[in-house]
Amino acid sequence: MPVFLSRRRTAVIMTQYELYERFKSLHERVGGFVMPNPWDGVSALLCKEAGFEALGTSSAAIAFSLGRPDGSHAVSREEHLQNAVLIGRITGLPVNGDTEDGFGPAPADAAVTVEAAIAAGLAGVAIEDTTADPDKPIHAFDRAVERVRQAVNAAKGRILLTGRTDNFLHGIDDLEDTIRRLVAFAEVGADVLYAPFPKDMDAIRSIVKAVAPKPVNVVVRPASGPVPVAELQAAGVKRISLGSACYTHAMAALSASLKEAAAGNLVPVSAGIPSRTLARMIGQAAPK
Repeated sequence: MPVFLSRRRTAVIMTQYELYERFKSLHERVGGFVMPNPWDGVSALLCKEAGFEALGTSSAAIAFSLGRPDGSHAVSREEHLQNAVLIGRITGLPVNGDTEDGFGPAPADAAVTVEAAIAAGLAGVAIEDTTADPDKPIHAFDRAVERVRQAVNAAKGRILLTGRTDNFLHGIDDLEDTIRRLVAFAEVGADVLYAPFPKDMDAIRSIVKAVAPKPVNVVVRPASGPVPVAELQAAGVKRISLGSACYTHAMAALSASLKEAAAGNLVPVSAGIPSRTLARMIGQAAPK
């Protein structure tokens, strides 16, 4: 059962529905929010310590940490949800599942994933239009919409459902088709709409306008490069996720320090967070 700790360190149990309601309310407030994507217990606690109010899993970070490719069903539904449960249990925060295509090609697979996410205590879940087939990476329009429709039927009023199209990620630079898909996902009941890495801020504004009043997620930035959070919020973006950025940032720092160590300089690799500090964080975290 997900929990969080009050300032007096009293454990307060939150049900899955309460976490869902809390998560949903973040999308309704002025300005929205930023949602980082940790991949293990310590990274989740660091996100909470930094003041973030909700967390997301990252399919890429989970896969890479296990030495597997992302987006190819190399990580199972059960493994992904176990990661999400860990993140929620240790932080007590609402967790959104980056659950790819629902772990299967059929519309029913998406519905099964939604039900499993609810049972696991997640506050949010996403269904993509990807196929896990590199030769034909995006589902045809009608099938993509039907998959979201069945996910919505399973989710309705119990978990926040994000409808996502990965056109841009797979080199399909078609804003018109992307918007068509997102609008269709919204029309069948998706709560949040998401297309990773639109070309620029104009494309983001077009997406926000097309699906309004439903909230839009942007992962970190447009493809044109980083912009301030305030600029994304001014464009109407309600949720800014960080995707695999936290993981890749940590790996970049590790790589740099290891290269220094290999060259004889042990200072950078010795400058991490002390293990006793991490142990204290875990000891003070929500009950396991």
